[in-house]
Amino acid sequence: MTKTSYPVVWDLDVFFKGGSDSEELRRHLDETKERLATVAEKFNQFETPTSVNQAEEVSNLIEEGSSLAQHIRQAGAFISCLEAQDMSDHKASTLRSEVTELSATYGAAFNSFKQKLAQTDENVWQEFLEHDKLAELTFVLNEWRDAAQEQLSEDEEALISSLSVDGYHAWGQMYNTIIGGMTVNVTVDGEEKELSVGQANNLLSHENPEVRKQVFEKLEAAWKEKESLFANTLNHLAGFRLNVYKKRGWDNVLKEPLDINRMQQDTLDAMWGAITKHKQPFVDFLYRKAELLGKDKLEWYDLGAPTQENSQKLSYDEGAQFILKHFEEFSPIMAKFSKTAFEEGWIEAEDRSGKRPGGFCTGFPLSEQSRIFMTYSGSMSNVATLAHELGHAYHSYALKPVHPLNRRYAMNVAETASTFAEMIVADAAVKAADTKEDQIALLEDKLQRSVAFFMNIHSRFLFETRFYEERKNGFVPASRLNELTDEAQREAYCDAVNSTSPSYWSNKLHFHITGVPFYNFPYTFGYLFSLSIYAKALEEGTNYEDQYIALLQDTARMSVEDLAMKHLGEDITKEAFWEKGIELCKKDVAEYLELTSQ
Repeated sequence: MTKTSYPVVWDLDVFFKGGSDSEELRRHLDETKERLATVAEKFNQFETPTSVNQAEEVSNLIEEGSSLAQHIRQAGAFISCLEAQDMSDHKASTLRSEVTELSATYGAAFNSFKQKLAQTDENVWQEFLEHDKLAELTFVLNEWRDAAQEQLSEDEEALISSLSVDGYHAWGQMYNTIIGGMTVNVTVDGEEKELSVGQANNLLSHENPEVRKQVFEKLEAAWKEKESLFANTLNHLAGFRLNVYKKRGWDNVLKEPLDINRMQQDTLDAMWGAITKHKQPFVDFLYRKAELLGKDKLEWYDLGAPTQENSQKLSYDEGAQFILKHFEEFSPIMAKFSKTAFEEGWIEAEDRSGKRPGGFCTGFPLSEQSRIFMTYSGSMSNVATLAHELGHAYHSYALKPVHPLNRRYAMNVAETASTFAEMIVADAAVKAADTKEDQIALLEDKLQRSVAFFMNIHSRFLFETRFYEERKNGFVPASRLNELTDEAQREAYCDAVNSTSPSYWSNKLHFHITGVPFYNFPYTFGYLFSLSIYAKALEEGTNYEDQYIALLQDTARMSVEDLAMKHLGEDITKEAFWEKGIELCKKDVAEYLELTSQ
């Protein structure tokens, strides 16, 4: 593969020149507002169809609505990138509020159209589904019909959507605002530094235990100082959600996340059931890790600590070459696509202050491109994260031939392509290790992910379900939120960790996200689901590429149970399916324990 130099800062000008001062963006938003007013009026005037002769009208309205949604998402994706690359960009925050309002207005208008459409007589409805222009949307249309029957009246749903702008969504934005202004002062290698919380979080995997301990304690103190503010954001966000559920007659707080993820309760129960039964090997891993660090038990700040220094440090260009080389072995199309992403500046990877913590991939539907955000510092873990986000981008690319409404896949399957891509790179890294120490370090990094999905995510799920049950009875104070977090972490980690992070509820963005409720279990689903796909790909190599693309193209047009049955021949409501993926992870544990026993 030819050596090249890839840009480490993304190109956003291709969408709208000028960042948050962009005149192009201003025009786009103004034009979208005007279009929204016109289309909303058409939705309001629309009446429930009485004949299949109206199929053309319905199809046209669906296309207009779909196009408008893409225009709003294009602006929203751009603003997300502005906010992430510079947390002090206050103009971007103002623009975010504007797009949130646009989205809410659009959502209310489109919802009104969907509710009226859903009332179509059964015979006419079935004729609609056979019509040339609507047949490919059968799954989505039936989903709308089912959802409409479980919602309140059109006016009530419109009112909820309208009030959510300065209520529900505003609490999520308030959380982001508070985090954006937070810094901690830490001493690293004799030098005192003022760091954003994202930069400080990165130091929790520092090889020096004193640095880890100091950073952990400084972060805990920072969260503690503002815990009353965070308790407000979390309680009011949850209170809004619960009130909406109550009005709709929904008692189970998991109903909405399960519906969004097109997933049955039986599937969720089978997944957590299988994981809970098979935690012991991962507990053994944590105890071995503690032993290697000279401790009886790990502290919370040791979870990300390396026991072996991995000598493999890759520059950004070397990391890119490593990814491309190993993608090629499974999917030449994915490798070619990823090369384009590297070459054309789709990735923001620079290690600099002022950036938001974490990583993400966002799609620009009008441009049919994605943008990836992360902070790359040269570790193999960074390389795996980069592969993960490229997997997300590739998923969007694979869906290009599909109707826009059949591209709206849920979060649980959203993690499928990303985790699949990450697995390719993580496995390749272990095999390519030059020394036993590097092999141990890379296996450990891989197992950290299993622990994250089976234990950390489980603790988040336990915390959130219990918090929501208590929130039904009133405001849950910060002190109780700390207790619930401590209990959930001890249970999920099977008491294999000496200390916990009681403030985790306040520092985890996912609890405060308004776009998707219960932003936790879909990660574990995606991880284990992709392991089954990865196992098939290992057997078939590049021969599996077409089947893999076919599976990705179905991710938004059937339930996950049907998706697994169609493409994997598996019943995922049974624990046996999930145990297959867990067994692959247990092999990593066995290999790790053997390598570290001498």
